[in-house]
Amino acid sequence: MGETWATSAGGADADTGDTGGTGGNTGGGVLGVDLHLETGGGASRHGVRKGLTDALREAVRGGRLAPGTRLPSSRSLAVDLGVARNTVADAYADLVAEGWLTARQGSGTRVVERAIAPPARPARPRRTGGAPVYDLGPGTPDLSTFPRAEWLKAVRRALATAPADALGFADPRGRVELRGALADYLARARGVRADPDRVIITAGFLHALSILGRVLKARGLPEVAVEAYGLDLYWNQLHRSGLRTVPLGFDERGTDVAGLSVDDSRRRGPAKAVLLTPAHQFPMGVPLHPDRRAAVVDWARREGGVILEDDYDGEFRYDRQPVGALQGLDPERVVYCGTASKSLAPGLRLGWMVLPSGLWDEVLAEKEAGGASCGAVEQLALAEFITSGAYDRHVRAARLRYRRRRDQLVAALAARAPEVRATGIAAGLHAVLELPPGTEQSVVQAAGWQHLSIHGLTSYRHPQSDLPGGGDALVVGYGTPAEHAWAGALEALCRVLPG
Repeated sequence: MGETWATSAGGADADTGDTGGTGGNTGGGVLGVDLHLETGGGASRHGVRKGLTDALREAVRGGRLAPGTRLPSSRSLAVDLGVARNTVADAYADLVAEGWLTARQGSGTRVVERAIAPPARPARPRRTGGAPVYDLGPGTPDLSTFPRAEWLKAVRRALATAPADALGFADPRGRVELRGALADYLARARGVRADPDRVIITAGFLHALSILGRVLKARGLPEVAVEAYGLDLYWNQLHRSGLRTVPLGFDERGTDVAGLSVDDSRRRGPAKAVLLTPAHQFPMGVPLHPDRRAAVVDWARREGGVILEDDYDGEFRYDRQPVGALQGLDPERVVYCGTASKSLAPGLRLGWMVLPSGLWDEVLAEKEAGGASCGAVEQLALAEFITSGAYDRHVRAARLRYRRRRDQLVAALAARAPEVRATGIAAGLHAVLELPPGTEQSVVQAAGWQHLSIHGLTSYRHPQSDLPGGGDALVVGYGTPAEHAWAGALEALCRVLPG
């Protein structure tokens, strides 16, 4: 007999109390489980029986066969193993007598229900005195309000109507259902001039940026101009693609895009690509001034440049008219990028690019070379979520919830920290709190003692920026805490702010 047997689930039989048929299982569904058994039995019937008994006992003892698991019928297992049915029946009988298995009429042969001691686990580290309890870091929505019931409905509807090939190997562009739904939604809600054939689905903005960075590097670009304040996560991704990042200026009208056309000793030549957050600059919170929006598009047309637009939270605005996507001014010069990370949850890993025709082939080839990245079920569910109207309803409800939190933050500052001013709060899920000079580091340190995670503005400044000091400030993500934790987080924040 062989040393390793892989067996499949079979039907039921009388000698173990099973009630179904044979391995074909003509009844209502296959019974039992697939088994992989290591046996050491010899060629004799006694040796085979002992090897099978020992292997089954070890599978139960080691937890590979969980309590309550229904085993294949003796007939089915015998066929799979190529042994006599009585050999399997005797092995089962031995283990029933030992107390490892149970055989009852109508229930088949099962592993005995018993308390199994779990494997030893390493001790959980203790919470230290400075470990955060409240998180006001920006970049994450309130995950406790994810629309689970509506999302589950969307998943069910999507799977019920999906063609069989939807579960096959992925189209590198993404599912056509989602690309079509996004093209319609982005045109309506964000002013994006989109066609499904210009949309590529990604696993979030960082994934999109990694693809775009490699494409720009392959085109011979040495660097990308970036905003003076932003996320080092994105700058580092461009660096990994072999590109330098050179910061532009910044003032009350947003990023100074005139710097793209000015000689800069930090650059190796004229800028040919720029990464912007024009609708709501991150983290400063101001929209790019209309004059500068027009100017950066004029630059791209004149110099053959590429604008990478990160529209990370464009759905959330409160005291202003929505600022449309920059891409709408010139779809042939702007790569529009968006995600579901702020509107739904970053764990979905769903993002999208709307591409100029001149970049389509290169970006698609680069994405395809990296392999599929987004699950078909999630894509189909988001398409259903959008087309059913559930996405719009969720965004409207979230907008009201985050506006209420923003208003509570502003009111708390006025009452308890009048020296602190909130800026950049007309839109988005975070605010910049301007502090008295010289207090940023001490406030961040004090927050740690209050079990509060907050970020100083200094940590978002590009290391090569030559701007004069932007002042002491905090970047507070009021959208991050769970609903039940918001009041406590706000109280902890007020305790550490200068009075």
